Amino acid sequence: MNSAPQSLRRHIAIFGRRNVGKSSLLNALTGQQVAIVSPEAGTTTDPVNRAMEILPLGPCLLIDTAGFDDEGSVGKLRNERTHKVLDQTDLAVLVMDQAEDLSYEKRWLDELRRFEIPTVAVLNKSDAISDIDNVLGCIDKILEIKPIAVSAQNGEGIERLRKALVHAAGDDEEMSLTSGLAKIGDTVLLVMPQDPQAPKGRLILPQVQTIRDLLDKQCIVVSCGVDTLQASLNAMKEPPALIITDSQVFGKVYELKPESSLLTSFSVLMAATKGNIDVLIEGARAIDQLTPQSRVLIAEACTHAPMSEDIGRDKIPRLIRKKYGETITFDIHAGKDYPTDLKKYDLIVHCGACMFNRRLMLSRIVRAQEQGVPITNYGLAIAHLQGILDKVSLPSS
Repeated sequence: MNSAPQSLRRHIAIFGRRNVGKSSLLNALTGQQVAIVSPEAGTTTDPVNRAMEILPLGPCLLIDTAGFDDEGSVGKLRNERTHKVLDQTDLAVLVMDQAEDLSYEKRWLDELRRFEIPTVAVLNKSDAISDIDNVLGCIDKILEIKPIAVSAQNGEGIERLRKALVHAAGDDEEMSLTSGLAKIGDTVLLVMPQDPQAPKGRLILPQVQTIRDLLDKQCIVVSCGVDTLQASLNAMKEPPALIITDSQVFGKVYELKPESSLLTSFSVLMAATKGNIDVLIEGARAIDQLTPQSRVLIAEACTHAPMSEDIGRDKIPRLIRKKYGETITFDIHAGKDYPTDLKKYDLIVHCGACMFNRRLMLSRIVRAQEQGVPITNYGLAIAHLQGILDKVSLPSS
């Protein structure tokens, strides 16, 4: 569980004012001294992440944030970073230590409800509150949410909080990567990427996840490179039920695939499990509306050092410029560096987002929709540019 990638962990963020005990609560939940604790307000300046397991939720990522009542120019920057955490929050913990003035808490709770983020309210430092029932009732009346009384200092109520987190999370079971495409006993051929971006001697995350998904379904998994695709097909007694390819060779694989074999790509699988595939398909078709004066945003989840023939920085721009000319402008944003103002773009082409949790990718899609900008991902964009998008098999939601 400790080695699970962050993208596969449920993101639980802790919000609250300065000095209400958010860091102490994080330490109490993890059972470790993860975050610095101090009586001085504003000790936590940047979000602090801690990977752990909360049964039966499984692997989680706990995020401690700066106080949302921080002031001044530096405080404003801290607030902006705290606000960005909302985009990746699957489950929120709203911490307070009194009921006299809940104006900040009300505004944040409104934001959490706007993004439909399940929230658990916590009244911390309960061991120092004499009229605890009255304070709990006031918070419930003002915020319309029942808080849990805890003391991060002595551990009182921490187990109740864990149970509340499990209850709030509900039965959010992640869909299979190959849902509707592969079934028990199917033979699936994987055309694996072999480009400079893949770490030497290792598979990259989408391929690892796909193989695990297929093994869980008791499929027969066969792997090859694009150069050995024809030989692999010739060696098989029957055509594979499904071929999953690296998107960069979509066209070549389509030409060689048996008529009876379904075809998709690792990036298309990511489009369905990490985002809203219907919106992303619509975005791919919006490529047809570009002009030589268009501006396109290439968004990458990874922050790797770019090498030659990078799919997002080189190959996709080359395909689009081949159609519309060299005057199209491309901007590159990597990692969690994502523009607030998207209206200057005619299209967003996002990577598969294997390094993001689903909530973060969905928030980017929603922000693009709110600003009227089409958004797609690498695999769908390449399939459309090569004229085979309608021939690609899509996972069922």
